[in-house]
Amino acid sequence: MLRASDWSIRGDIAMQALIIRSRPHLIVFYVALFVCFAPEWVGAFFQRLEKGAVKRDRGSHVWLVIATGMGVFAAFFLVNANFPGTALIAHQALQFWVGIALMLVGLAFRWYAIRSLGRFFTRSVATRAGQYVVDTGPYRLIRHPSYSGGLLMFLGMGIAMTNWAALLAIMAGALVGYARRVYVEEQALCADLGQPYRDYMRRTRRFIPFVW
Repeated sequence: MLRASDWSIRGDIAMQALIIRSRPHLIVFYVALFVCFAPEWVGAFFQRLEKGAVKRDRGSHVWLVIATGMGVFAAFFLVNANFPGTALIAHQALQFWVGIALMLVGLAFRWYAIRSLGRFFTRSVATRAGQYVVDTGPYRLIRHPSYSGGLLMFLGMGIAMTNWAALLAIMAGALVGYARRVYVEEQALCADLGQPYRDYMRRTRRFIPFVW
């Protein structure tokens, strides 16, 4: 026969985020994190600006790493702290898999954008000799599709955590980081590419076609 304390323990477990109470889901979550973010760290370590490139980063890459890192750290803290009312307990498995799917869709879209940008892609804000406005592929409608993909990855990560406070923390860090990055990047491109880029800005949105 179950004692009252046993029911209490089971109730407490049920109120936790899915990745806290289910090891298989936690493993899937960490694998998704590795697939999404390991290439970013490897690329940042190995990529070097080509000779003649003009770097105008103004610390925006470091700012992005710090802001998103703080958001992710806060999210893990909030999930583990399990403050009352923060875990999203309805349809947790569905939330989790939707989050994982969004992470992978965001990853695919980010790499599609990087491929479309070709040799002009850099992880630090910089312009290269002969650079021009790329307005094909995803760049036809939005100016920063690789960042849209990144934001979608962070959104999926937050949803997969099945905790609304963690989701808010992750998205706050990502939005703060990307806001600074976009501001610096657009100033640099306006300065180096001139009127063609300003015209491009007038006919496109930053992250979401026709919206934002």
